[in-house]
Amino acid sequence: MAVRKIRIWPDPALKEVAKKVQTFNAELKSLVTDMFETMYKANGVGLAATQVAVPLRVITIDLDPNGQAKDEPDLKADLDSMGYKGPIAIINPELVAAEGELIWSEGCLSVPGINDEVERHETVTIKAFDPDGKVFTLTAHNLFAVAIQHEMDHLEGRVFVEYLSKLKRDVIRRKMERLKVESTDDGVEAAQIV
Repeated sequence: MAVRKIRIWPDPALKEVAKKVQTFNAELKSLVTDMFETMYKANGVGLAATQVAVPLRVITIDLDPNGQAKDEPDLKADLDSMGYKGPIAIINPELVAAEGELIWSEGCLSVPGINDEVERHETVTIKAFDPDGKVFTLTAHNLFAVAIQHEMDHLEGRVFVEYLSKLKRDVIRRKMERLKVESTDDGVEAAQIV
C-alpha cells in the first residue's frame, strides 16, 4: 500500500486516454488499494488511475470517506437515494444510459483549490467490473452520478476545467503552474494555492 503522487493539471498524464484493464490480478488490486489510500490522504471522494499517471480504466469513489453515514440517518438516506452503497472500485466503466440534467459545483484533486459549476446528467447507468473481474450494472443519481461522470472524464483524458470558458481555464492554468513550481521548489506537495 502506498500513497501515490496526484498529477496537477495541465500535467500530460491527465490528457492520456486510459486503456481497458485486461488482467484482473493482485497488481490491479494493489493499484485499487493505493488509489483509495491516495484519495483519502488528499481528502477526496473520487480518483481515476490517470490522476496518478496509470493509464488504466480504474476509478475509486467514496462519498462518505469519514464514515459519517452510520451515525447520521439523514446522510445515510441521502446517500441511499443516490444509489450509493459504500466505497467502490469501478473497472472499465461503460455508460449504458443517461438522463436528466443538473449543474454541480465540482472540484478535483488534480486542480486543487478550484471549484466551478459543470452541467452533468442527473442519472447515469454504467456497466463495469469489480477488481475481481465480476461484471455489474449500477445506476447512480445526483452527486454519485456526478462523481462517476467526473472520473470517467479523466479516463478519456479530460479534466472538468475543460467545460469552462477559455478565460477561466487560462486563469486556472496559471494558478496550477504556479502551484507546481511552488511544490517542486521545496519538495513538498502543496495542498492549496498560495
